[in-house]
Amino acid sequence: MVAFTLNGEARSLDADPQMPLLWAIRDIVGLTGTKFGCGMAQCGACTVHIDGVATRSCQTMVGDIEGASITTIEGLAGKVGETVQAVWADLDVPQCGYCQSGQIMSATALLAETPKPNDDDIDAAMSGNLCRCATYQRIRAAIHEAAHRLEA
Repeated sequence: MVAFTLNGEARSLDADPQMPLLWAIRDIVGLTGTKFGCGMAQCGACTVHIDGVATRSCQTMVGDIEGASITTIEGLAGKVGETVQAVWADLDVPQCGYCQSGQIMSATALLAETPKPNDDDIDAAMSGNLCRCATYQRIRAAIHEAAHRLEA
C-alpha cells in the first residue's frame, strides 16, 4: 500500500510498486488527462507535478511516490495554473491537443519557479515536451503571455 496526496486529496493505492505512476493515475484512479506518449520519458505527454516538480509519470514507479504530493492536469489550480490554462485557450495554443496537458504542466512548473522566463529558460524547461503539430511558437508565446498576466 502506497500513501500519497493526489490533487490535494489523501490517497492510498494497493498496486505493484513497479507499476508506472502513469498507469496508476489513468487505470486505477481514472484520471485520463495525463497521456501516454512514448513510455520512455522522452515526449512529456505524461508530465505531472511531484512535490511541485514537473516529472514524467511513465518512468516514475508507484513505489517511489510514498508521501509525495502529486498534481495532474485535472488538479491544476491556483493563480499560475489557472492563468496558464486561460492563456492556452485565449491564444488557441493546441492543435490536436494530445500533448497539451504535459505542455501545460511543464509550463506551470516553469512559471512557478521562474516568473519572468526568457526564451532560453522556456526552451530549457520545455525541451522534453514534444508536439507532433509543432505548435512550439504558440506555446512559447503563451508562456510569455502568462508571465505577463501573472506580473500584473
